Amino acid sequence: MSLLFCINTMYAFIRSVLFALDPERAHHFSFSAIKLMEAIGVTRLVRSLLVPKGPALNRQLMGMHFESPIGLAAGFDKNAEIYNAFADFGFGFVEIGTVTPKPQPGNPKKRLFRLKADQALINRLGFNNHGVERIARSLSKPHRTLVGGNIGKNKVTSNENAVEDYVLAMTALNSHVDYFVVNVSSPNTPGLRELQEKEPLFKLLKKLMEVRDELAQSANLKPRPLLLKIAPDLSDEQLLDVLEIIESLHLDGVIATNTTLSREGLQSAQNIVKEAGGLSGAPLRDRSTEVIRFLKTNQKTPFVIIGVGGIDSADAALEKLDAGADLLQLYTGFVYKGPQLIWDIHKALLKRSDD
Repeated sequence: MSLLFCINTMYAFIRSVLFALDPERAHHFSFSAIKLMEAIGVTRLVRSLLVPKGPALNRQLMGMHFESPIGLAAGFDKNAEIYNAFADFGFGFVEIGTVTPKPQPGNPKKRLFRLKADQALINRLGFNNHGVERIARSLSKPHRTLVGGNIGKNKVTSNENAVEDYVLAMTALNSHVDYFVVNVSSPNTPGLRELQEKEPLFKLLKKLMEVRDELAQSANLKPRPLLLKIAPDLSDEQLLDVLEIIESLHLDGVIATNTTLSREGLQSAQNIVKEAGGLSGAPLRDRSTEVIRFLKTNQKTPFVIIGVGGIDSADAALEKLDAGADLLQLYTGFVYKGPQLIWDIHKALLKRSDD
């Protein structure tokens, strides 16, 4: 009996147990299990024996070396607790956060919902995190992979003062992460998406680019790449505004996309479908790919596109790469399919390189 068969069988059993629990409770339970696996060396064993490897998986982007183009999206390891364990599963980069300057509990529970019939999730977590100071301490241990810092504003901070929160988070994390992501696209912090409008977005990103360069100079470090995470619900006109801002400020890249407010075409029970929050998973696949293709087609100067949304198979991953994504991130697909999903994508990429 192979180790791979054992791992897949064990994950299928664990998932059946976890899916019987409240989703957020299951999330915390799985975190504890992965921490234990890392502590006793199991994740290192998985990395050495099961994770497909090869130079065809490597990417050199934004001045960084990615061992794999597959990353873990923000929202999973919010507080930077087990990013190295995720690296052992084969992720080429892990994005922590969203991180805010002050700790905050997020929105009232219940706030995370499974839509099994749609292979999807709805969440309205609301940037629950330990705060930037504690998270910076968690990031002080050696990294076995590239780590991105996804930053946002506290709920109590007005949009007029939002830039101060982003600057505080960036300053505290600058020496601990490899790149930054500006999150103005979560639907779960009231008013946050208003910062995606052209004028406030330009003002925010201009300031952050200036701070980024100042931090690099004062610490004698190379400037951290700065990316913007956008919503899938933007119109073509809004996407063109985003492109104009990215190119005028020379941002390093875009993450396309965050969760959606759309509920079109869902098959799950209406009492769950009607829950407030952002929808992620398989129903987002087509729209996120459309956004990637639009950005790639209309960009005047090259920037990195990280594709995320509905990647639950190797075919879905290849589809986003073919649409113009340079890197990919998993979240909901990883919840439903487990580490095998990463390995399947790796194998497909290796096979494509051999053809």
